[in-house]
Parts: sequence; structure tokens; C-alpha cells
Amino acid sequence: MSIQKLVIGIGFAFGFPLAAHAGAGFEITSTAFSDGQIIDSRHAAKGGPRKCDGENIQPAMNWTNAPDGTKSFAIVTMDDVGRHGQGVIHWLHYNIPGDATGIAENTVPEGSTGGKNSIGKTAYFGPCPDVGDVPHHYEFMLLALDLEPGALDAGMDWPTLKQKVDGHTLGATSIVGRYARH
Repeated sequence: MSIQKLVIGIGFAFGFPLAAHAGAGFEITSTAFSDGQIIDSRHAAKGGPRKCDGENIQPAMNWTNAPDGTKSFAIVTMDDVGRHGQGVIHWLHYNIPGDATGIAENTVPEGSTGGKNSIGKTAYFGPCPDVGDVPHHYEFMLLALDLEPGALDAGMDWPTLKQKVDGHTLGATSIVGRYARH
């Protein structure tokens, strides 16, 4: 299965119309990795009980051609097969102003809001799959929303955010990076 088909399938599983906006040009990219390529270990999680081997540096993300009417963005980074198939949310950030065109490495836009990742933190938590696993796929999904920045409460988890943006998502796009520990 190609990365594009995988991403489109994941997007539809979560109820976001990835394919509909892919042709319109809404696109997310990263200077840290290309779509489907390996994520450098500096962007992987650092330390902790799993002895993660990275530096936990959040990669830069850039986007273009947001849908008309976009007032804010939300970004979620997930590993659907993490935690032995239970899935892991690595990063959840929203209330990003609609005129933003990216997020610089290891920063967040002023006035934006962090949501809770799977370890309960409101910050980026890099990849840390089990040693010896095949590379996991980390989807960095960007949602274009018709909600004003600040409309969403701080500290929401992914299920709550999905519920709050239902009916307010104008489009979605994503990039997938892969990472493994040996």
C-alpha cells in the first residue's frame, strides 16, 4: 500500500476529507523529512522509562493553499500502531492562527494552544517505538478550521478535539514520517 493511500485511508477513518483537498493544493511539508521517509532521531522522544534515544525536538512544519474561510488550524501527530495497536497521540496543538503558514522547529505559534498527548502532556512527544519493531508511521495531520483562534479550550485530548471540530473542518492534509529503534 502506498503512503498516499495509507494516509487517505487514515483520514477517512477519522472522518476528515483528505482526498478532496489534495487536488486543491492544501499541503503540509517538513524540512525535517519528506513524505514517507525516515524521521531523524533528533525528533524522537528522549529518555523516560522506555529509554528513548532521541532529542525530542519537534520538527518544523509548513503548509500552503489552505481552504478559503480558514480561521485557525489544528495539528495532530499520531502513530496508529503504537502501544501495540492501541495508538499513540504524540502531539496535539490547535488555535493556530489562520494566517499562519507553518510552525518553526521546537516552537509553537504565539496564542496557540496545546492539547494533551497520550502521556498527558501538552507538548510534542517524539516517536519511541519498541526496539526491533519495523518502522512505525507517524502522521502529522493538519486541519483547517472555520473556528476563530482561541475558540477551543486548552488541554483537550484527541477524542474531545475531534468532537469540537466536527462540522468546522474545511479540509485536512498530512505528511507521514517513519521511525524505528534498533
